[in-house]
Amino acid sequence: MGLLPQTVFAGTNGPEAAVAGPRETLLLNKGWRFFDGDIPFPIIVGHGATYNAAKAGSAQGAAATGYDDSEWPPVSLPHDFVSFQPIVEDANVSQGYRKRGIVWYRNTLRFEKADNGKHIELQLDGIATNATVWFNGTLVARNWSGYNSVYIDLTPYATYGDLVNSLVIRVDANAMEGWWYEGGGIYRDAWIVKRNPVHIVTDGVFAHPIKDDEGWKIPVEVTLNNTGLSDSQVTVISRLWDKRAAGVLSGIAAEVQATTKVSALENAVVHMELAHGSTLTNPALWSVDNPELYEVHTRVEQDGKLLDEITTTCGFRTQRFDVDKGFFLNDKHLKIQGVCIHQDHAGVGVAVPDGVIDFRLRRLKELGCNAIRFSHNAQSRALMDACDRHGFLVMAENRVFNPALIHMAELQWLVRRDRNHPSVYLWSVFNEEPMQGTEAGYQMVRRMSEAVKELDTSRPVTAAMNDGLFTPLNVAHAVDVVGINYQQDQYDAFHKAHPTIPVFSSEDTSAFMTRGVYKTDMDKHVSASYDDDAADWGATHCKAWKAIATRDYIAGGFVWTGFDYHGEPTPYIWPSNSSVFGIMDLCGFEKAAFWIHQAQWVKDRPVLGLVPHWNWETAGQPVRVMACSNQEEVELFVNGKSAGRQKVDPYEMNFWTVPYAPGAIEVRGYTGGKVVRTTRNETTGEPLALRLTADRAGLKADGRDAQPLTVEAIDKKGRHVPLAQHMITYEISGGAIVGLGNGDANSLEPEKGDKRSLYNGYGQVIVQSLEGQAGTLRIRATAPGLKAADLRLPVEATAPLAYQVTTPSVQLLDSWFMAPMSVTRPDPGQKAADNDMNSWQWFRPGTLNRPLDQDGYSLVAVRYAPFAKVQKAGGKVEFLGITGACEVYENGKLIGTKTDAAPGALTLDLPALSGERRLSVLFKVRAGEAYGFNGQIRTRSKT
Repeated sequence: MGLLPQTVFAGTNGPEAAVAGPRETLLLNKGWRFFDGDIPFPIIVGHGATYNAAKAGSAQGAAATGYDDSEWPPVSLPHDFVSFQPIVEDANVSQGYRKRGIVWYRNTLRFEKADNGKHIELQLDGIATNATVWFNGTLVARNWSGYNSVYIDLTPYATYGDLVNSLVIRVDANAMEGWWYEGGGIYRDAWIVKRNPVHIVTDGVFAHPIKDDEGWKIPVEVTLNNTGLSDSQVTVISRLWDKRAAGVLSGIAAEVQATTKVSALENAVVHMELAHGSTLTNPALWSVDNPELYEVHTRVEQDGKLLDEITTTCGFRTQRFDVDKGFFLNDKHLKIQGVCIHQDHAGVGVAVPDGVIDFRLRRLKELGCNAIRFSHNAQSRALMDACDRHGFLVMAENRVFNPALIHMAELQWLVRRDRNHPSVYLWSVFNEEPMQGTEAGYQMVRRMSEAVKELDTSRPVTAAMNDGLFTPLNVAHAVDVVGINYQQDQYDAFHKAHPTIPVFSSEDTSAFMTRGVYKTDMDKHVSASYDDDAADWGATHCKAWKAIATRDYIAGGFVWTGFDYHGEPTPYIWPSNSSVFGIMDLCGFEKAAFWIHQAQWVKDRPVLGLVPHWNWETAGQPVRVMACSNQEEVELFVNGKSAGRQKVDPYEMNFWTVPYAPGAIEVRGYTGGKVVRTTRNETTGEPLALRLTADRAGLKADGRDAQPLTVEAIDKKGRHVPLAQHMITYEISGGAIVGLGNGDANSLEPEKGDKRSLYNGYGQVIVQSLEGQAGTLRIRATAPGLKAADLRLPVEATAPLAYQVTTPSVQLLDSWFMAPMSVTRPDPGQKAADNDMNSWQWFRPGTLNRPLDQDGYSLVAVRYAPFAKVQKAGGKVEFLGITGACEVYENGKLIGTKTDAAPGALTLDLPALSGERRLSVLFKVRAGEAYGFNGQIRTRSKT
């Protein structure tokens, strides 16, 4: 056979084909296909197959570009697949008895030709737990934490136009990092960010205001990257914008700029300073009561042309810890009134919509909480932004206590991402580690603390210690502020032994309380709501706070927990599947602990909580009554008759025991001898109807906005019936139900679907808008024997969100091989020997062969197994762009020809046939003419 020399050249999709502009940030929450279970990789046999499988772009099995996912169900992100699982006794108790496992996600992305030349980055905000990511058949990332984000540069692998891109993620949720419900899958948002080759890297601007002896300044650090072909000289400009005028940007408060060179394929770091001066003399301060926010706009320009820009939020505030007086914010003493929370919520698991995040934070504000400890891991960007807006101090906590490189990178990612947030006031490097009291633990924290301070010196480093406080060398000697978990009896001893170390309670309480229950019954797995029961290691809500509030040197504390959470049921196990530690239950409905902490924490309004309800079975039975107040005195009345007036106990609350008589109990709060607040609980009638109450006035029609609705049973007078346990069925139009809850830690009912019971009078349904469907969301709640409740929520039209373009499942034939060129017609069925790695060359769609000096033939071939539908019923093979006259063969049989050498499309029938096939294209090459595939080749079914 006579052979001709061959070379391959790029078509019109080269790196200089498009000029990139400013960034686009696009949601990648659509287009996903999901498989619940693992798909083992095929066993590779044969030298040729082994050789080819080891190459970039040649991922096998479900990671392959052409894998058949056409029958996988579609899902949208965020997606916690574990929240859809049934609660079963043989699953892990800590995970709420929900099975986890291994799952797969696949998506197909289309980048336009105009995107060629841009820097394209995939951002995965959170995947639980271990993730492997392939792009166009190449393994591009492995991630070992369910809590940190993954940023992947797709630019080297991306294709454009009809050459769509395959994105595959395998998630191993069997791996656990914590001892609580962690969910599973791609449970936070995903994004595609397109930028100029010269751009600001992700999390690459640090602009956090600080105050020194001369006044306020904002050091600005900007990290640039250049994926272009040549070095670039650019100007970086940062401007501080004042945002105080009703949330509208009202003017530039300061500006600074600098020039720098960014070498090709390298980073460059620019340091500037928005400095002291009249514009920064008297900024509005960020505080927990008035969270004033500013914006820093940072631009990258070249010869006056905008290359990239980003906005970061900041707040002006000072903070300091005093070893004797506690914590000061903006030079004003502030007792930390904090809660620890996990990131899950009833009905949605860890895939919590932004609207529900906002609901949870507003509930904490109503409680009087001013600080949150995120236990024990990084949170979503949306939650951190919301803490800035609502005015919470945040103790940002690292997940893995380990200074090894992989985990140090996770810690530094956390700091780099969140260091602009004015809410963050502490970096925590661990929680309750066995090595905390050892020299090894000390050495580990030294390194982790130094890693934090390489990125941010404006906040102190802490750790949550529950042991080892008094050993000769421990982690307390390596942190700036010591957090103590539960060791209430050691507060004074530690302060005496370490008088120069600031201290706070990083975790306390761990009390048990079931909403609406007033008698502990271990057999029924319920705990009374009088704050009597606590874990052996903890204390009641009242006693834990008293130990903190009566010691000035304790900067404050964090109650375990603000909300109940899935998993870690304590002190009970099956069928209990969520905790009962919360001040509020899993839905955010208040327990008696809510009124206790309101009475202890709220200073700007009168608080008067009354416990219990007044629906009891037996007249004359003694009932314990608790009042929670921040006034001076409280007086209880039973059916109008005083049961006694007491001086308010600000720490332990006030109690009476009175005989039950149907009617009403009323508590009055007095200040200065005058009644300032009255709270009344009445004996209700039988439940007659249901009532639905919205959290907010409406929704936005963006397909993401969500809110929880409260459903309750009421009597004929419209009063809440606290003992109702009815099964509720929901019907919805104009929206979707994404989760159901009721706060019952022992319920085995699913949290998805359209049915769930009330628990002690309350239930919750979480509704979400549909994209582009403005109008009215209608929801109806029904229960046997009760009048139905109907609620209409206006859904406001809004500008559509920007999404990355995705396509349906498609089989791409992109792994072609080309035989040596021949001057005589070759056999279309010829194959390379299994050990021949060099005669046949790879031949990818999107390339054309250079013209030859004489006529000849070129044979290209691909092996593939069509999607199942094609194998069963036949289908089509589509050459979206093919140049040159050719014949097409399948398994050696001619199925079509193209006689025209000009570029064009070609569609041919494929017969029904099971198993793998070989598709061959024999080009008749004319001297001086290019040939090949200038478009994608794909198969599709007939239907």
